[in-house]
Amino acid sequence: MFDMARRTTTPPPEDFEERIVDIDVSSEMRTSFLEYAYSVIYQRALPDARDGLKPVQRRILYSMSEMGLRPDRGHVKCSRVVGDVMGKLHPHGDTAIYDALVRLAQPFSMRLPLVDGHGNFGSPDDLPAAMRYTEARLAPAAMLMVESLDEDTVDFKPNYDGQETEPTVMPAAFPNLLVNGTTGIAVGMATNMAPHNLGEVVAAARHLIKKPGASLDELMRYVPGPDLPTGGSIIGLQGIRDAYESGRGTFRMRAKCTVEQITPRRKGIVVTELPYAVGPERVVTKIKDLVTSKKLQGIADLKDLTDRHKGLRLVIEIKNGFVPEAVLEELYRLTPMEETFGINNVALVDGEPRTLGLRELLQVYVDHRLDVVRRRSEYRRRKREERLHLVDGLIVALLNIDEVIQVIRSSDDSAQARQRLMEVFDLTDVQAAYILDTPLRRLTRYDKLELDREKAQLSEEIAELSAILASPERLRQVVSAELAEVAKKYGTPRRTVLLESAGVARTPATSTSLMIADDPCLVLLSSTGLLARTPDAAPLPGEGERAAHDVLVSTVRSTALGNVGVVTSEGRMVRVAVADLPTLPPSANPPSLSGGHPVAEYITLNPGETVVGLGSMDPDSPGLALGTAQGVVKRVVPEYPGNRDDFEVITLKEGDAVIGAVELDSDEADLVFITTDAQLLRFSAASVRPQGRPAGGMAGIRLDGTATALFFGALDPSRPAHVVTVAGSATALPGTQVGGGKVADYAEFPSKGRATGGVRAQRFLKGEDTLLLAWAGPAPAKAVSATGKPISLPDEIGRRDGSGVRLTHTIGAVGGSLGAGEPVERAAPAPEADGTAADELF
Repeated sequence: MFDMARRTTTPPPEDFEERIVDIDVSSEMRTSFLEYAYSVIYQRALPDARDGLKPVQRRILYSMSEMGLRPDRGHVKCSRVVGDVMGKLHPHGDTAIYDALVRLAQPFSMRLPLVDGHGNFGSPDDLPAAMRYTEARLAPAAMLMVESLDEDTVDFKPNYDGQETEPTVMPAAFPNLLVNGTTGIAVGMATNMAPHNLGEVVAAARHLIKKPGASLDELMRYVPGPDLPTGGSIIGLQGIRDAYESGRGTFRMRAKCTVEQITPRRKGIVVTELPYAVGPERVVTKIKDLVTSKKLQGIADLKDLTDRHKGLRLVIEIKNGFVPEAVLEELYRLTPMEETFGINNVALVDGEPRTLGLRELLQVYVDHRLDVVRRRSEYRRRKREERLHLVDGLIVALLNIDEVIQVIRSSDDSAQARQRLMEVFDLTDVQAAYILDTPLRRLTRYDKLELDREKAQLSEEIAELSAILASPERLRQVVSAELAEVAKKYGTPRRTVLLESAGVARTPATSTSLMIADDPCLVLLSSTGLLARTPDAAPLPGEGERAAHDVLVSTVRSTALGNVGVVTSEGRMVRVAVADLPTLPPSANPPSLSGGHPVAEYITLNPGETVVGLGSMDPDSPGLALGTAQGVVKRVVPEYPGNRDDFEVITLKEGDAVIGAVELDSDEADLVFITTDAQLLRFSAASVRPQGRPAGGMAGIRLDGTATALFFGALDPSRPAHVVTVAGSATALPGTQVGGGKVADYAEFPSKGRATGGVRAQRFLKGEDTLLLAWAGPAPAKAVSATGKPISLPDEIGRRDGSGVRLTHTIGAVGGSLGAGEPVERAAPAPEADGTAADELF
């Protein structure tokens, strides 16, 4: 254990005098805090209004310039740059220096980057790589900041240890503070300035140079608002004007979005530009959180397809039934896709923090640039006058070369030679020394001509520079011309769109307002397997000429936000959302169904399985009626499972298949079977008892021999209806014969009891032994080819058991009509020489 008793202390020296100073703590804290605040304000956080740079940024650019890291040189490690800056000029942490260097190289932070970075310099969401992995050099625009730095254009001051010097401000050949903006938090104050377009700012500065008394409204004609590096939109210009007038104001930034058809079935919102300082990962995370918490509805999927070639691309897939524009407004309201930017134009002017408007910012820069060009002109004139003085001495020496040589040879030393040259040829000390230092090879006749030309050129340049210095107006013209050249070389088109207002009311949207209206509609299935819906639930007219794909196999009433069932030949019903279906615009004559989508896009069919009809999912409907090839009929109780999208609605016997499915309007409807041996049976739907989904149905029609049911449907006996049959040979290959067609009035067929054989629907002629096609439905009947091309049917005959007439085109399907369209091919009987079409059948 440590022995406390053995501890010893060294006694103070005999001449030690203890001094304890009593101070006021509040006074010491006040003084220390003010010193700290002064250091933060002037040496770290606030930019100079002249060059728009903070001290650390200025030191980075100056050090890189001194290191020779020009745009035409290779990149060097950022750690080398940081070390040079920290060791010579900025005695602070390397992290702060590297962070400033990174921002100068980020194109999403700077409107005109000043550092050309090589490597991972981060993104709006991610930090950059460590300085040992990245490289940098000055960007071309940075050369505008440091040019003429060696021509006495700005003052220099000692560095922190007095061993080096650094510029107090950069020459800045363009208004960097307005172009690139800045952010900084000092003590008791902060700055937040938005980037602007170089061409617009230069135009305003040139206007101010030409008209020093220009008003803010005049300047805003050139600078209407910020131009953010990431593009997007700015909503509301009043806040921008407030900032330009007083130095403080706010505006709203919005992402650039478009509503596109991203898949054949769904629309989506494509985001290509985000607000300033907002990254895609931040937006994606926020949207996912809102969807998970059910605060935002209507979004089905979200993909970030951003890459280096196409740039930013966020694809937000919208659920069917939701209005994309309404969902987009909610995204603006709830996510960083819309952000507020608060302008606070605080900068150092003559070493004092000031809040500046647009005019003051431009004026400070213009005054600085005028001073830089004036000092540069004075420096250049002084250098040219000094050179002209030397040239004059050399010319004197060349004109008297022999005497000069004699004087030099006869002198004891260089000091005597310089003195004698000054006395003999009336030269100054500088001229005489220069003549002595000039090699003899320079004193030729050719050099005399060169010196004469150089003298003339120097005299001309001195006169030009003197004219600039003598005329303030000429000086302003030079500054304006140089700014115009900078804008021409480095200017880029505006990226940010300025909008006076969003054009919509900014009120929170409910899930109902996000969704489309749940209006009544009619879901349609064409003979070619196209699905669509109409916003008008009224019965569709069937008169007039028709267009392709307008023959309906099945129709069912629903609502825009409801569901319908697609019934297949295997007895399956697959749920389909009505909102997923394309909408046919309403009109007096409904258009073609060619704008529909194939049913295969909504359900997956097994090999050999076909779609036979549509059914309503409404539990209050009369129910679905099914008919099978073996003559079975079934009415399904509309109690469908809510947690399944695919389920059975009938249990089929082996080898049987559903041939028709129709939604009943009432129990008074007729159910109709038509068989391959041309028998038609109609009976009341009330005679069929509704059954549950697992049931196998009951006898519908009695079949003879090898006959099978070819058609099943339901009709309203109070409405006009047609029966269409096409007879042919059972031994012919499908689709190779046109057959004989007949159209009869449905009223000609008497009603019979269920499970009976029915009555004959068509008399077979020679070569005919089966029905190729049969249909019964509301008049007028419409026919199409297998590809949906409209075909005209023969005229109606009065006899229900009459024979058909030869057709000229093969009919693929018969059904109800969607409406008017194009002229059709005629499929009427082909006339013979004797004038009788029926003779052709024998």
